[in-house]
Amino acid sequence: MHLFDDDKGKIIVDPDVGCLHEPNKGPMFPGPPKTDSSVRDVSLPPFLVRLLRTHLATHKHRHVFVTPDSALHRRSNFARRAFRPAADGKVYVPNAPLRPRAVKPGLKFHGLRHSHKTWMIADGIPEIAQALRLGHELKDKVQETYSHVAVAVEERLIELLQARWEKVVASSTTPTDLSTWRRVI
Repeated sequence: MHLFDDDKGKIIVDPDVGCLHEPNKGPMFPGPPKTDSSVRDVSLPPFLVRLLRTHLATHKHRHVFVTPDSALHRRSNFARRAFRPAADGKVYVPNAPLRPRAVKPGLKFHGLRHSHKTWMIADGIPEIAQALRLGHELKDKVQETYSHVAVAVEERLIELLQARWEKVVASSTTPTDLSTWRRVI
């Protein structure tokens, strides 16, 4: 249940409504995240800010990803309707006019966090910055208490993510315009 701060280019994980709770009985509801470390603002690279702005223009809901009826997604529905088709290249609609190419067959949603962590390690981003970005607590409480992320580190991280995107786009024949993706998915 992340909110997008368009002005700052950040995803906000709110302390009161930053997590969608899906009880076995009863309706879904927004509530607090699992841990205090989960509450955070996540800076986004320019390409992602542009894509989210374009996506948010398609609906009037305050949350980023909603169903075609502007309701909140259940995890299973989001996986079946959006994530699996994008990852596996399958559309679960009979006689769909277009079939997307597989991005990474078998990819799990949580695997996106693993990839991001791997990129941050490869780019030499300090452990404290990685932990804060992913909403993790550090085992070393002294490091967690006394380490802070300098603005320059955050800026470098965003620049590196932007550069990764631009490199992929430059070497890809896959459409990157969101309106094209909407037609494909």
